[in-house]
Amino acid sequence: MTTTTSHVHTTPDHPHSHAAPRASRAPRRPNDPSVLRPQGLGRTVLSFGSHILVPLFLAVGMGLAYLGAFHAPTPHDLPVGIVGQGAATQVFAQTVTDQSDGALVAHVVPSTAEAERQVRDRDLAAVYAPTATGATLYVSTAASETTATAAQKIFMPIAYRAHLPFTVQDVVPSGDEDTTGQGLFFLLVALSVGGYASAIAVAAFATRLRPLWTAAIGLVTAGIVAGIGILIAGPLYGIITANRWEIFLFAWMYDAIIVALGVGLHPLLGRWTTPILAMLFVMLNFTSSGGIFQPAFQPGFFAGLNTFWSGAAWLQAAQDLQYFPGASLGRSSLVLALWLAAAVLLCVVVHGLVARRARIAREREVTALEEEEVVAA
Repeated sequence: MTTTTSHVHTTPDHPHSHAAPRASRAPRRPNDPSVLRPQGLGRTVLSFGSHILVPLFLAVGMGLAYLGAFHAPTPHDLPVGIVGQGAATQVFAQTVTDQSDGALVAHVVPSTAEAERQVRDRDLAAVYAPTATGATLYVSTAASETTATAAQKIFMPIAYRAHLPFTVQDVVPSGDEDTTGQGLFFLLVALSVGGYASAIAVAAFATRLRPLWTAAIGLVTAGIVAGIGILIAGPLYGIITANRWEIFLFAWMYDAIIVALGVGLHPLLGRWTTPILAMLFVMLNFTSSGGIFQPAFQPGFFAGLNTFWSGAAWLQAAQDLQYFPGASLGRSSLVLALWLAAAVLLCVVVHGLVARRARIAREREVTALEEEEVVAA
């Protein structure tokens, strides 16, 4: 019996071919040279440019704000006093004003008791009281340590030229744990940064929540940020020693303003919300607050902001409660209340427009579906 053996010759097209399989195409990596082609390079440059704009905005804004406000602090129309009575004192006060070339405005103060009162009430930044045997300068480091130091540099040479021993009387000194008097300003920094960072987090979820829940979460978040700041500045470091609850309530209102503005601006600005909040509550806020240099030492733009900016209002209220308990809180309360009302109004208007837009979009979808059903029928 003859056995026939068949031989199968395999070719690359045969299903049993032993040829090596075709290598799969590797995915394009980000550093693949093809991204350097004109079309890919253009998209890359545009994408990079859109992302780099935010840090460039912050770099330019920080430089302009801080250097613009603090690069050359010099007094202008700083209110000071000269203790004395009679024509000689009037002439001396006018001479101090004229020779200061616009830096000082000297007022005559009848007595040292009145000098202390006007410094304590912050009507005058400093009062110079010369006598036959010496000269005393009344200042308040709690109001501003930098202003007190500047006043000493102004009046010390005057006393030395008159050969009078010179002493400084600190009418309202800053606290033992706040020797520079700037602790409340740095608390303002903490409240502001914590506030606008929290505002972004709350705003990111605001569109998913009902307005009432958004308001509740925003208020709670603002209260937590304010509470953290007061605990650190109060029991931990001893900067706040009086009226802690009142200062906390003002801090809560201040942070509620920031959170509300963040929630209101986010639907309009998107990722630009963060730099805009930084502009409002860092660039313009810290430089105009008066925490480092009072408005009399600031350029006109920042001195003008000091009259109505939220950070300046909060710092004024905190200083009043900590160091000047008899001062009125009316102006600070009014400024913060107006800011909060404006922020809440912004939230209502913007989120009302967003809800209206979503409702219109849903109505259009329903209308389109009904039209399709009619056509299909």
